[in-house]
Amino acid sequence: MSAPERTRPIHVPAAGPPQVNRPSAEILEAIGQEGVFRMLADFYGELEQTELRRWFPEDMGAASERSAAFFVQLLGGPPLFNERYGPPRMRMRHFPFEIDEGARRIWLDAFHRVIDSAPANYGFPAEHVEGFRAFLDGFSTWMVNVAPDETAPS
Repeated sequence: MSAPERTRPIHVPAAGPPQVNRPSAEILEAIGQEGVFRMLADFYGELEQTELRRWFPEDMGAASERSAAFFVQLLGGPPLFNERYGPPRMRMRHFPFEIDEGARRIWLDAFHRVIDSAPANYGFPAEHVEGFRAFLDGFSTWMVNVAPDETAPS
């Protein structure tokens, strides 16, 4: 997969990155690294069914492993992402892709479908589901790099 050529300039929200709380380390304690990797594999299975599929490499497994390494690190585990791929710099890594609010919603909805069943499927602590959702909401907002339409629909 090669990144598509951008047709629109990179948008940076005037307010800067959203202030969001990191998800609780208790999540990783409960589900372990293996649970994170399984959960992200299921998430990428959801993404594979969306119009965002075109942005990912043919091997979705490799893409899910990169994301899982990021989430293990984010949840207080070993620095897998840094060791394997370098500093996360997630916003910069997503610049080749024109991510608008619609793409963000598709990504977020796919993740929510997995998180909704995470307590049963991975032993994800139910008391941390809302905090994790809040993190995903803020994090995904910062990945949007296309300015919203300036023209309101008539």
